[in-house]
Amino acid sequence: MTVTPTAEMPPKPQIPPNLPSLVKTVFSRAVASKHVNFYPTHVTLLDVNSIPFQLRFSPSLASKPKAPVPVINISPDAPRASRKDFFNPFASPLPPMLITPLPPSHNLVLNKFAIVPSHFILSTASFKPQTHLLEADDLAAAYACIGAYDQQEGQELFVFFNSGEHSGASQPHRHLQLLPVDNMKEGLEGQEWEVLVKGLLEPEMRGKLPFSVFAAGIEREAREDGDGEGLRRVYLGLYNKACEAVLGGEIGEQTEGEARISYNLAMTRTAMVVIPRLAEGAVVKDEKGQEVGQLALNGTVLAGTALVKSQAEWDALGQDPEQVGEVLRRIGVPNRARI
Repeated sequence: MTVTPTAEMPPKPQIPPNLPSLVKTVFSRAVASKHVNFYPTHVTLLDVNSIPFQLRFSPSLASKPKAPVPVINISPDAPRASRKDFFNPFASPLPPMLITPLPPSHNLVLNKFAIVPSHFILSTASFKPQTHLLEADDLAAAYACIGAYDQQEGQELFVFFNSGEHSGASQPHRHLQLLPVDNMKEGLEGQEWEVLVKGLLEPEMRGKLPFSVFAAGIEREAREDGDGEGLRRVYLGLYNKACEAVLGGEIGEQTEGEARISYNLAMTRTAMVVIPRLAEGAVVKDEKGQEVGQLALNGTVLAGTALVKSQAEWDALGQDPEQVGEVLRRIGVPNRARI
């Protein structure tokens, strides 16, 4: 029996079945036309408490172009405090940046500044705040993209979301970011590295982390519904545990509105993970103890990756990898289960 979507049952997101090849094609064209700035990187693997952690360095990012002068208005329906001029690349995506609309609620667009090939973004078609809790259709669309990659030769997709001042978020218009895992391995030929979130369903792996995370399997929820409601129940459970870790006490569950804390979310085909954030990063020092920069981390920390933008930072962390572990200890809630 076919069930017709109703007002209470939003339609399932219709993702192009050839999504991986479509993203690759649009990305290549946008790089060639200079609508996307692609920054090649050097990469090394560091040992962080027996976890292979990827460190990348892009010299070109130090000269990354600044965002254009604010010119675009947020929708009149946005909260009054948010109604100000700012540059919003997701309001009306340029044709070379648009991969495909996902009516009625989302668009798939390219990331303007990419260090991983085919880095793309799931943004809401109309303005919704990045600091508000994710909705079921956000999660349904993201997971549908994961499914499209999985169905095409078993490719993996890593999805992450930054929310709040300590999360690494840079745009107030709601968006999730998506990275093909094979492309995240470029430069690591012959070295063992897997996306961190995949192992975080195991207590032993979580125990190795210097910060607390909250993880759950999501395959059953994703199979049972395509509207994202099951995924959202898992997400809210993890988010509220993260709030308790930061705020303590009996604070009551939150299901709507602006998030109480800064956090990152990550998702793969099998797992969803939330990390509460207390800081975006911490300083990096050279062998003489002189500050040479700051290592800032966003949701890709849940992939087991970090990016530096200067030679001095790259050299300092390469000479003293324990600094990466120290930064990781500072960005979140200390892990009481640390092995």
